[in-house]
Amino acid sequence: MIYLIAAVAFAGTLGALNLVLLLGVIRRLREHTDLLAPGATDGRELPVIAVGERVGEATAVTESGAEISTARLADATVVAFFAPDCRPCREKVPAFAQFARHVPGGRDRVLAVVVDAAGDGSLFADALGEVAQVVVETPDGPLSGAFQVRAFPTVLRVARQHGAVVVAENRLAAELTPAAAAR
Repeated sequence: MIYLIAAVAFAGTLGALNLVLLLGVIRRLREHTDLLAPGATDGRELPVIAVGERVGEATAVTESGAEISTARLADATVVAFFAPDCRPCREKVPAFAQFARHVPGGRDRVLAVVVDAAGDGSLFADALGEVAQVVVETPDGPLSGAFQVRAFPTVLRVARQHGAVVVAENRLAAELTPAAAAR
C-alpha cells in the first residue's frame, strides 16, 4: 500500500510540474506572437520606415554619375535596398529586376540602393543597372539613413504629399511580381 501512495504522489507531482512548464511555454508563445504581430513595436523600432512617414533629406551619386536627391524623388518612385551579404536579397534581386521592368515611368521611377560593407556590391549594381538608377553606399550611407533602413531587402514606394516625400508602401519586398508594379 505504501508503494501505491508513493506512486500516486509521484504522478501527481510530475503532473503539477508539467502544468507549470506548459503555462510557462504558453506565456512565452504569447510574448513572441505579440512581438511578431504587424505594427507591434512595444517601444522598439520597426524594421522598416512606417507608411506615411516623411523621408529624410539626402543626396547620393548613382553608378552612372547622376546626382539623386530624396527631395526630388517623383511620385510613385520605387526605392529598394539590397545588401550583397543578405541571402534573401540574392534571391529577390532577379525578381526585383523583373518587377522594375514594369514600373510605370521606367528606370527613372526606380532607385536601387546597394548597401555594401564588404566591397562586393558591383554584382547587384550590374544586375540592376539597366532597370534602375543604382547607388552603392556603405551601411551608414545617406540614403539608408534617410529611409531608416534596418533590414534587407527593403522595397518601398514613395509619394509626394504637401511638397514632402513620404512612404506610400513599405511591404513591396514580399510581392515582387510584374503585376504588383502596375499598381
